Amino acid sequence: MKSIRTYHILFLIFFIHALGSSQEKKRKATNDNFDAYAYMVPIESYESLLKKGYNESIIYKKLGNQNFLSANYDVATYWYEKLVNLNETDIEPDYLYRYSLSLKSIKKYEEANLWMEKFRKAKNQDLRAGLYALNTDYLKDITIPTDQYTIENFSSINSSESDFAPSYLLENIVFATTRDLESEADYNDLVYSNLYKAEFTENKESVSLKKFSENINTKANESSTAFSTDGKTVYFTRNNFEKNNFKRDKNGISRLKIYTASFEADAWTNEIELPFNSTDYSVAHPSLNSTGTKLYFVSDMPGGKGASDIYVVDVLADGSYGIPQNLGAPINTEGKETFPFISESETLYFASDGHPGLGGLDLFKVSLKDKKSIHNLGSPINSSEDDFSIVMDAAEENGFFASNRNGGQGSDDIYRLALRKNECFTFINGIAVDKDSDTPLAETNIIAYNNDGEEIAQSQTTSDGTYTIRIPCQEKQYQLTGTKEGYEDGSLFMLTSPEEKQINATQLKLEESSKVANVGSDLVKILKLTPIYFDLNSSYIRTDAYAELDKVIDYMLRRPEVIIEVGSHTDSREQDNYNLWLSERRAKRTVEYILSKGISTDRITGKGYGETQLTNHCRNGMPCSDKDHQLNRRSEFIVIEK
Repeated sequence: MKSIRTYHILFLIFFIHALGSSQEKKRKATNDNFDAYAYMVPIESYESLLKKGYNESIIYKKLGNQNFLSANYDVATYWYEKLVNLNETDIEPDYLYRYSLSLKSIKKYEEANLWMEKFRKAKNQDLRAGLYALNTDYLKDITIPTDQYTIENFSSINSSESDFAPSYLLENIVFATTRDLESEADYNDLVYSNLYKAEFTENKESVSLKKFSENINTKANESSTAFSTDGKTVYFTRNNFEKNNFKRDKNGISRLKIYTASFEADAWTNEIELPFNSTDYSVAHPSLNSTGTKLYFVSDMPGGKGASDIYVVDVLADGSYGIPQNLGAPINTEGKETFPFISESETLYFASDGHPGLGGLDLFKVSLKDKKSIHNLGSPINSSEDDFSIVMDAAEENGFFASNRNGGQGSDDIYRLALRKNECFTFINGIAVDKDSDTPLAETNIIAYNNDGEEIAQSQTTSDGTYTIRIPCQEKQYQLTGTKEGYEDGSLFMLTSPEEKQINATQLKLEESSKVANVGSDLVKILKLTPIYFDLNSSYIRTDAYAELDKVIDYMLRRPEVIIEVGSHTDSREQDNYNLWLSERRAKRTVEYILSKGISTDRITGKGYGETQLTNHCRNGMPCSDKDHQLNRRSEFIVIEK
């Protein structure tokens, strides 16, 4: 059976047309069609595509797109990386955009921004490129948004399958779900959704579930409902489906359409297809304004700006409709804008991958009174995965949305959200750096824990290593921990008071994993030092050794917990007792130099080993070159305690 994630993306993308001019569309109407690969087809294997005779470039595009449109972003990055490495300069810019978006979805934001910059240079007239250029530090705004919400998985209605597209029906919720899977798999081995109704109890905490309507639920896809304020009219999305069969266009695609029905005699009846539906393009995801006079929806109809655009149409008093109008820029981009919801205040909420976000689809809002400021709803509503199909109550303080983020019950889950009111927060601003070089560390996860070890906040550093994290101000003691691949976790313990609304210039230091010195480690190897050698019969530090000793000192200054023993050695020439005395002198001079640079006496000791620990075969009486003997006249820096 085809994955539910692929099914979900079907509802997100419809049949996405190729971007660009009509001549470009004609050129792409071949095996190199940019967007058509993943529509209602299983994800193929590299081997099967190779057997079909496709070249590497086409294979990478196909597999990248199929996984991207199925929300398998980590796999998509693998194939897009192969594609750009094959020929970065001669591929369509939109592949650079998808590669960037896929990288964001696996939280590789710094690398994603590099590819977004390449996309901007290749297609600087693209609105998506312009929006990125306007605010390259968009992650700071998204991580700590202006409006603060709490979210929770609405577990009482979610299933192990896909649950999404919630909408309000009076005091209750109607949503789409794929929990009713057909065992016979009659339709292209795809997963299909039905509509369910969740009726709340008086305390709003528990619900009873039942199918929304036997009349409306069919073997086609039903999804994305919108209801009139009196609950008597519904608009819903369905595949082009008549007489128990799918109707398809010349390419074999069953497009999406919007239907309406009315509630009469305790049943939903009088299904009517909207007049601006088509067999040549999709119309879906309706949202009705509070007065019932305007219907918002999504379509890939000709004349649109991007892969899918948001439209509005007047609902006239006689039940007819006006001419659909594209909402235009800056709302619609060359990417996907989908799942609109219009609030009583005429605020449009929608999902998009064209506006700067955390990855996949993010949720946004904009006042339709001016259309100027488009706000990313930020964390925790948005995640690095797909977040979509949001609805809000009349006060716009509570609502529901769907997401395929980690930790859910199924491939898509419905989440509750609530606006935080009159809460007190302390904002911590800081930077994460490499413990040795002070180099800022991008893409470092910053997590705050309270005294009980419970996670209370999370953020991530931007390209310059900086972060902002919001702590409930009632937390007087907490720990900040930075985590990054290739580094040991770094921690910072903090004390604050409710009066402190903002703390600046905090610093988290992370140690590169390869530089972690355990007890018994030699810093010469850890720090990749040039060996510190001595001249024959000399205990004086050579000029070429000072730079290496300074690296040891810098390491110890940054790690006050580390205690070192300097072990000095000689070659086998001269008498054993003399060599032991000479090595003691070498250890003493090395320790003296390190102490002179501010290292405490209780953190370093020295010991001479003479010729007892030779590194090669040059023992007494063995013929060896001066070069071989030199290898034994050395100092080591052994960690004896941490």
